[in-house]
Amino acid sequence: MASKKEKMKITEKDHSEVYLPFEKPIVELEQMINEMKSKKEIDLSEEIKSAEKKLEAMTRKTYEHLTPWQRVQVARHPLRPYMLDYVRYFIEDFVELHGDRCFSDDRAMVTGFGRFRGRNVCVVGHQKGRDTKENLMRSFGSAHPEGYRKAMRVMKLAEKFGLPIISFIDTPGAYPGIGAEERGQAEAIAHNLMEMAELASPIVAVVIGEGGSGGALGIGVGDRILMLENAYYSVISPEGCAAILWKDSAKSVEAAEALKLTSEDLLELKIIDQIVNEPLGGAHRDFETTAKELAKQIESALKSLESLSKKELLEGRYEKHRKIGVFQE
Repeated sequence: MASKKEKMKITEKDHSEVYLPFEKPIVELEQMINEMKSKKEIDLSEEIKSAEKKLEAMTRKTYEHLTPWQRVQVARHPLRPYMLDYVRYFIEDFVELHGDRCFSDDRAMVTGFGRFRGRNVCVVGHQKGRDTKENLMRSFGSAHPEGYRKAMRVMKLAEKFGLPIISFIDTPGAYPGIGAEERGQAEAIAHNLMEMAELASPIVAVVIGEGGSGGALGIGVGDRILMLENAYYSVISPEGCAAILWKDSAKSVEAAEALKLTSEDLLELKIIDQIVNEPLGGAHRDFETTAKELAKQIESALKSLESLSKKELLEGRYEKHRKIGVFQE
């Protein structure tokens, strides 16, 4: 097994090199603190202590009052942990399975089996790349029809052997190319929705970053839907919504507000079941703490499902999804 240090290693880039626009004051203060710490010939311990308190207060104030559009930006942060980062951290003996047995192996969708806290599990999820080369290979996390068919093939294996399924959702949407459409993108997603609704295995789905449209739903039908605090889950991206409604991508900020795509909005609307808290400053600043909390919540969700009979499991899943969209004024 990889060491904890290796598990936590996401990228060589420093947070001071990659940051979001609203994080600039935080990064500048961090750089100032690091400069003071490097001056060994002068005792600046009191100044450093004061600056660190100011940094914590600034970070807390910033992240406790994020707008929906800013949360979308955090969900897309290039240093944010991806599916395989979590797999390396808390899925032991993971063996990846490839191919849909029809066309090819889609690298934007990762599937396989491993052990999670003493139980054998099936794992499926979107995977983005860390650099341009890997992103091209993984289609920026946008799966093709063969990706969804591969996911369903592996989930059917999980059902056959009575294993729970953990699904990691992190995609801007299904791949929109002509080839994907020719090979039945919409049919593949629709087929997964139908089949996942009837799978006899417990399913825990987690939105870890972007949850975009049908691309997310293709592996998103679950008994428990968890969502990281700064992820988003929406029928369309804010940019796509702005382009359709206003013919102006600059309206993305307003679109993000109107779409009700944040974890707080979705918990209130009963689309998701649980918000997984992120450490101060977001998951990209403290992967280990995020992974520990996510593993804890996944285990809790699985424990709540393991005692259910097949009939209770399927009836609960049916009722859960039938209630979505029902409201009273």
